[in-house]
Amino acid sequence: MIADARSVSHDEVVETDVCIVGAGVAGVTLACEFAGQGFQVLVLESGALQRDDDTQALYQGENVGHPYYPLHEARARYCGGSANFWDIDLGDGRFGGARLRPLDPVDFEARDWIPYSGWPFDRSRLEPFYERAQATFDIKEPSYATDLWDDPGERPRLDFVGGAVETVIFKFGAQDAFFRRRDEIVRRADNVIVLVYANVVEIETDSSGQVVRAVQVACLHGNRFSVSAKHFILAAGGIETPRLMLASNKVRTAGVGNDRDLVGRFFMEHLHFTSGIYVPSKVSGPMGLYDRIHVVNGVPIVGKLALDETVLRRERLLNQNIQLLPWHTTPAGLYPGVVSKAVSSLHAIASERFQHRAPRPLGAHLTNVVAGLDDVATHIYRKMRRAIAARRREKIRVFRLANMTEQVPNPDSRVSLAPSRDRLGQNLARLDWRLTPADILSALRTQRIIDAELRRARLGRLCIELRDETPPLGDVPIGVHGGYHHMGTTRMHINPRHGVVDPDGRVHGMANLFIGGPSVFPTGGYANPTLTIVALSLRLADHIKRLMEGRA
Repeated sequence: MIADARSVSHDEVVETDVCIVGAGVAGVTLACEFAGQGFQVLVLESGALQRDDDTQALYQGENVGHPYYPLHEARARYCGGSANFWDIDLGDGRFGGARLRPLDPVDFEARDWIPYSGWPFDRSRLEPFYERAQATFDIKEPSYATDLWDDPGERPRLDFVGGAVETVIFKFGAQDAFFRRRDEIVRRADNVIVLVYANVVEIETDSSGQVVRAVQVACLHGNRFSVSAKHFILAAGGIETPRLMLASNKVRTAGVGNDRDLVGRFFMEHLHFTSGIYVPSKVSGPMGLYDRIHVVNGVPIVGKLALDETVLRRERLLNQNIQLLPWHTTPAGLYPGVVSKAVSSLHAIASERFQHRAPRPLGAHLTNVVAGLDDVATHIYRKMRRAIAARRREKIRVFRLANMTEQVPNPDSRVSLAPSRDRLGQNLARLDWRLTPADILSALRTQRIIDAELRRARLGRLCIELRDETPPLGDVPIGVHGGYHHMGTTRMHINPRHGVVDPDGRVHGMANLFIGGPSVFPTGGYANPTLTIVALSLRLADHIKRLMEGRA
């Protein structure tokens, strides 16, 4: 059932068995799993079933790192959470879907070329939960094997001759299926209450800081009360969860669960950017598997390109995928300029020679040109081809590369508290999103490998726009942004020196505090996080059920 926190008496203590903070994807999944169990569940949601501007404003915060979305626009503070942002046209008359794919097996491994990588279990431990997660979206076929989803006639895959590049399938989960489950729980489950307009502002512990006694709730309406429970689950997302933990500092000055200064660190996103052009050969055939959504046996799917994990290991790369977006351009547009030290020095020399004077420092410019003769030759070649192509007026069909790559876990990329406060007296979140050189250079190397494999299979070629000359991050693509995928800030690790929660999602050093959602991801892979969020929430729900039954 649903209830309004504004009707709770001031200073009242509400008692329950399990308290969930947040009714987003993780919180709703947990509530659905607890429905009908022999214990009481209270879900505390800041918003209601629809957006409220005053409540949404509580998400305001500061961005001090790499440019990012305004924080109050990057999250949805009402029932459903990020599911309210799912807006993909599924191609079957439904609008509002989320991309679904499990993380790859390699994503769970401790990779020696990626600092801080490694989950405390391998993917096989999540396989049954991935299958259950798909069922929540009414998807019956669990497999992502490309053979089950492509079709040689209607949606053929690119026929690479080697195994370096592979076609991977993304499914789409319908928003209405997720919301239908939410509404069934909200309206019908006798043991589950969703309390709306309930803003959790503090986690209250005992004097040891190891047991949560209650959470303090404040309403914009004015009343405040507390909720006590046997077990508490924070499911408020990768920014709000660490914000709440850091702000709960009355007993432990560093915040709840933060004795080792890990809460809020390792903020990760999926880097999204459009860079590069795929020019198919005349014999490459239709591209429908990649450039639009198909509904196959009732499931919307699309194909993307990725590197085989053996290549990732050999080349020591981050995992990423590339979607092909249909685009029309003139032939001149296929020959972008080369940006490098050598070409910049060549331009400087040419400019000064035109004015009959020697550039300074001439020696350094000449050294750059000699060291980058390949770039100079490519620049001259492309300039000539653009001049020739400019005389041709026809449009040609090519594909822009929509890149989505995982990010190196970085402890300096973090969520912390800003000194300014919101209307309820909570410190605002301060996001310092940081990229590393590997984030960009790995994408460049991936494109070069795909280009080589396309040419090898006579499928066409890539026009690569990324460069590796500009310090400190290489040629950062214009407009690189995240995907509202807030991961890593309460990362999972078996050792409390390296993570905030243990493999069961319990905060290290805390007896009854758990975290659900993407903030526990140690690494992000290239797959959208939704399916893994649901799978981990199902796994956590099973653990909590065992605890309530005295079996864990």
